[in-house]
Amino acid sequence: MLVIPAIDLKDGHCVRLKQGDMDQVTTFSESPADMAEHWLAQGARRLHLVDLNGAFAGKPQNLAAIKAILAAVGSEIPVQLGGGIRDLDTIERYIDAGLRYVIIGTAAVKSPGFLKDACAAFGGHIIVGLDAKDGKVATDGWSKLTGHEVVDLAAKFQDWGVESIIYTDIGRDGMLSGVNIDATVKLAQALTIPVIASGGLSNMADIEALCAAEEAGVEGVIAGRAIYTGDLDFAAAQARG
Repeated sequence: MLVIPAIDLKDGHCVRLKQGDMDQVTTFSESPADMAEHWLAQGARRLHLVDLNGAFAGKPQNLAAIKAILAAVGSEIPVQLGGGIRDLDTIERYIDAGLRYVIIGTAAVKSPGFLKDACAAFGGHIIVGLDAKDGKVATDGWSKLTGHEVVDLAAKFQDWGVESIIYTDIGRDGMLSGVNIDATVKLAQALTIPVIASGGLSNMADIEALCAAEEAGVEGVIAGRAIYTGDLDFAAAQARG
């Protein structure tokens, strides 16, 4: 079980939001690269970056911080990034810079042709992030709820060749209220590609429950607020995973 530290980038800093609200922000570090080195030293086997400004602007906004993180981590562990990825040129630049995976979220739902082209051009590098509430997919920084069922969309994207799915329960993200294990397992069981859980990770009980779901296809979990506040001991969680 991969326990993947999240480094959310806003204005060049490492922050956390509550339920994706840019007005409910806590800054945890002025140096995202130092934070990346910290998690690497704690045993991280992958890093999850989010360009929050990019997600809202629709194009990359934290390139300097992202490049600093990639330089700090080097080739030791894979790094994945989401936020503002809307065209093939952006994907190519990121992969050339050293990113292992790019995460396509809103654009996967609103521009399926783009996702198809991305999978064809950059096979093995494309992850889709599906954000959902009550089983329905949300887009545009969680501001719009669609009529799409998570399982249906994920199955379609799997057929197109995406590497894995990051499933976020947006009602729980940043709230330390526990991962939606049932919904995550249901999705993983419907797919043959791995699912990464996201949203609400709060303590070792969540880690234990996710480890029990590993055989269903849950590959990992993204760890955000809990590892920054100390509610979850990252090193212990990684050792268990």
